[in-house]
Amino acid sequence: MLNRELIKGSTVILVLTLLSERPMYGYELVKEMGSRSDHELQMKEGTLYPSLHKLERQGYISSYWEKQEKGPDRKYYRITEDGREILAERTKEWSMFSAMMDRMLKRGGQNG
Repeated sequence: MLNRELIKGSTVILVLTLLSERPMYGYELVKEMGSRSDHELQMKEGTLYPSLHKLERQGYISSYWEKQEKGPDRKYYRITEDGREILAERTKEWSMFSAMMDRMLKRGGQNG
């Protein structure tokens, strides 16, 4: 199981990446994260929704309601242009951080 702090720090980039592909509703985001991570990432809806609300307040995503043939209406989220810009920045930062951590861990393993 992944460390909760690692997940918390990665929520923005994960959500924006998925929403850059297509609009999704909250439960769909949770399921997609689980599926793509081979179920290593088990985010609860209660963890996701505060992040979605924050991203919406920041203008990185927007939401709309869609009627369903069966069941209640669903609230879908989609990425905005500002969201695409911040995603590009965060993706670059993540790549740099990941490469640095790989170097640090490999070097540490050689000395130990």
